[in-house]
Order: sequence, then structure tokens, then C-alpha cells
Amino acid sequence: MVSLSGSVPTKVETKNTLTADSYTVKKGETLYSIAWRAGKDVRTLANINNISAPYNIYPGQIISLTAKTSSTKGPTSDKGKNKTKNVNKELKSDYKNVANDKSGEYGGDSGGKFTKVKVPSLTQKVKNWVWPVNGRIISSFSNSAQGNKGVDIAGELNQPVKAAAEGLVVYAGNALRGYGNLIIIKHNDDYLSAYAHNETLLVKEQESVKTGQVIAKMGNTGTDKTMLHFEIRFRGKSVDPTRYLPKK
Repeated sequence: MVSLSGSVPTKVETKNTLTADSYTVKKGETLYSIAWRAGKDVRTLANINNISAPYNIYPGQIISLTAKTSSTKGPTSDKGKNKTKNVNKELKSDYKNVANDKSGEYGGDSGGKFTKVKVPSLTQKVKNWVWPVNGRIISSFSNSAQGNKGVDIAGELNQPVKAAAEGLVVYAGNALRGYGNLIIIKHNDDYLSAYAHNETLLVKEQESVKTGQVIAKMGNTGTDKTMLHFEIRFRGKSVDPTRYLPKK
């Protein structure tokens, strides 16, 4: 539970990003949280790993983070298939459901939905963005390799943190080292936003949220400053949040 920004003069722990070719899933993670750490669009990881909606993954599963070159493989024996089925059956209780697209895959019909809740359609733009908290920006966005991938906003302990736009909570937890208590919201197939270092999380995964809805309370977990680290990502890539948020 620490700060993300390397430019803020606070006690911080190294952000836990993924740069290897593959990753072993740990308890509490979703395909969205893994894609976030790898800096990739979740659709890319889903396609690489042949994972269809609702993007079930389980602890111990190996996720490829880069596309592999095609190779010729011999037929899989029935014995091997049965072994895989048995392993998946045993681990089914550890599955975490995330997105469930209406068409079963991306690029299909508009009007997509998630499991049990409605979210903006596949082609719908974010209607408007709002500031997640009121406060002074103490660290701005940077495009450099080790730069801040969002903005850090100072505030008060337990200050309300609001959803910057409507969408669906696709991650809520603290399994990502370097982010503290983190919430990730999917707004449509292109945009995600993240809210890190919270004291308390007030929403759960698969919960639909409205623009401006209070989703957490600001915290100072792992740092000597109470602040919110806020990010917006477009197709998996970090973008400057101030380009989208209203001018103060």
C-alpha cells in the first residue's frame, strides 16, 4: 500500500509492473489487474491467451504477456485433455468473473454488457469526466519511462473519492504492490480509470457506478502524504488525466 509516483518526495515502494513474457496468476487478481500492470489492453491479453468472456482466470494459471510466434504442434492426446479438464474443474472455485461481453468477443455488436449489470455500449463515448477529489496536484503526469503515469492529488484522510465517469468496477483490492487499496473502473472498451492508495474501498467488483458516485475514502497507505493517485488509460496505455478532466 504505497505511492506510485517516483517524483513525489515520500517514502515509497517500487511499483510492481510486469515486463516478462509471462506471468503466474496470484490469488485476488483479475485479467484486468494483470493487464493494468503490464500496460496492455485487456483485449490483447485475452486474445493472446485464448480467454473468452467472462475472462475467468485462476491462481497458478500462466498468462502470456506477449504474442508467441506460431509453431507446429502435434495433436493433443485425450489423456492430456482430460488432465486439463480435471485441473480446471478443481480450480473452478477460485475463478474470478470479470467482463462478460454480449457478443462473447470484442468487436461485435454495440450494446455490450457485463455480468448482471449494464455498462456503456462498446461504441459509446464517455459523456463527461469529473475530478475524483478536490485537492492540489502534487505530482503531474509524465511520459518518461519511470515517470508518473497519472496525477497525485493531495487531500484529507477519509476524504470522499468519486468515480470520474460512469462504468463498471473491474478490480477492487490490494493485490497489486505499489498501488495500495486500488479500484479500477471500466468506462467502455477503450477507457479505464484507476484510484490508488485509498483508506477504505466502498464498492466491489462487478458493481455499476455513476459519475460522481463516492467509491472510496482517501488514504495515506504506505506513504507520508495523504493523497489519491489517479490514472486514465486508453486501450491499455497511460494518458494525461488533465486532458480529460474539467479545467479548474
